Amino acid sequence: MSFTNIIGTAGVAIILFAYYMNTIKMIPVNGKLFYVMNTIGAALACYASILILFWPFVVLESAWTLVSIYGLIRSMGVKMT
Repeated sequence: MSFTNIIGTAGVAIILFAYYMNTIKMIPVNGKLFYVMNTIGAALACYASILILFWPFVVLESAWTLVSIYGLIRSMGVKMT
């Protein structure tokens, strides 16, 4: 398995694990851990997509990363006006 595959696989695994943990009510959807896991997973998947020059997923995963960062900031009680 190549470095790119390892990074991409780790990223999507983290995202899926966060979703699974939320589905079985282990973590709340608006909790910090959910957003941290999504941020890290999406950033890794984005990086892997950059390495293979697959631009549709670069756009998707960068947007997912930014939205997750926004959610994390909001979950910490910071007002974004």
